[in-house]
Amino acid sequence: MMASADVFQGLQELENSSAPQQDRPAGYKKLLEQILSSATTSPDFSASLGAFIDSILGDNLGIVAARPLLSTAVDSIRAIPSLDTKIQAGTTALRSLEPRIVSFEEQDAQLREMLADAYQSQEEYIEAAKVLQGIQLESSQRRVADDHKVDIWMRICRLYLEEDDTTSAESYLNRAKNLRHQISKPEVTLAFQLSEARILDARRRFLEASQAYHSFSFSAVLDEEERTRALSSAIVCAVLAPAGPQRARALAKLYKDERAPQVAEFGMLEKMFLDRLLTPEEVSRFSENLQPHQLAKMADGSTVLAKAVIEHNLLSVSRLYDNIGIDELAALLGLDADKAEGYAARMLEQGRIAGSIDQIDRLIVFDGLEPSAEGGTSGQKKVVAGKGLRKWDSRVQGVAEEMERVASMIQHQYPVQYCLAQT
Repeated sequence: MMASADVFQGLQELENSSAPQQDRPAGYKKLLEQILSSATTSPDFSASLGAFIDSILGDNLGIVAARPLLSTAVDSIRAIPSLDTKIQAGTTALRSLEPRIVSFEEQDAQLREMLADAYQSQEEYIEAAKVLQGIQLESSQRRVADDHKVDIWMRICRLYLEEDDTTSAESYLNRAKNLRHQISKPEVTLAFQLSEARILDARRRFLEASQAYHSFSFSAVLDEEERTRALSSAIVCAVLAPAGPQRARALAKLYKDERAPQVAEFGMLEKMFLDRLLTPEEVSRFSENLQPHQLAKMADGSTVLAKAVIEHNLLSVSRLYDNIGIDELAALLGLDADKAEGYAARMLEQGRIAGSIDQIDRLIVFDGLEPSAEGGTSGQKKVVAGKGLRKWDSRVQGVAEEMERVASMIQHQYPVQYCLAQT
């Protein structure tokens, strides 16, 4: 599309003018105002603006005179109310600026940030990220402060996360990580923590994601609703993590958090922490609030949640029984016998439960020893004769922890005030 006849004629007059070069910017500024006045009515607006930028970037004006004119043009585009017109005009301006970007990096950056705002307002997050990626942050032509670099990288990271593109998001998070400790802005630190947690969550590294969400939930900068949402995400990730000693510690930490009873996932957290068997109805209710990636199917056809529940129920069975038949275990887990035996064998091999499988008698024998975080069992070098005593100690510890929790809740609900007697 060609520029309008009036704009084309005006540019021709300015380019062929015999006026001194220092007097020409005033004429260009007046022509720019004329172009912008027709932003919402003229179908030739974008083409006219592109022709204007091509002219000021030509040989008619020097770089020193062209920069303020280009900055004025960028500010004028930013003020356009229509997002579609703003995107069209900004894209045209970027295309005109591209051949001489080295001399106008500051204006190019302003134009790209403005375009990213417009794309983001239309929820076109990938386009917004791609526009921001074109900003020259490492350049000899201008100095970019570290905090501004981190702002741009974290914004790109968050935009990719909106589209669940964790690979691209992580690459920009890693760039920001190198400068993270040089930034004092609390909002940047929070954005980094949340983005890191979301990436770990999407990568199904649920235990690490739970820890990141839980740390994020303690930030005093956030309002109560955001802190509660982060705590809820921490509980969900802990539930989805593979059963074992590390997850048990994460569940205990979350269960002892006095804010935990306020979130909807507390029922599932409590059952898992207390090693109670989960029913299909409870699992179905819990799954209603999960994200798509948390319900995705794995190579064996099961979901992350289904696998986590099966492993948890198997761990709970090992606490309840000294031994159990493979067929009976399969009935409890809702699986066929071969799959139930496979889950048990894998958890035994990884040291997440202690015991052995008697394939002749089709029996699983649990040793009653506590698995260690490093794999294997912490009591493998102890005699099995002490198994009952260890179970007793574990149960006493559980009762003591529950009593401490109840006492803390009573104290929080009915605080006791002490006052000194006056003498």
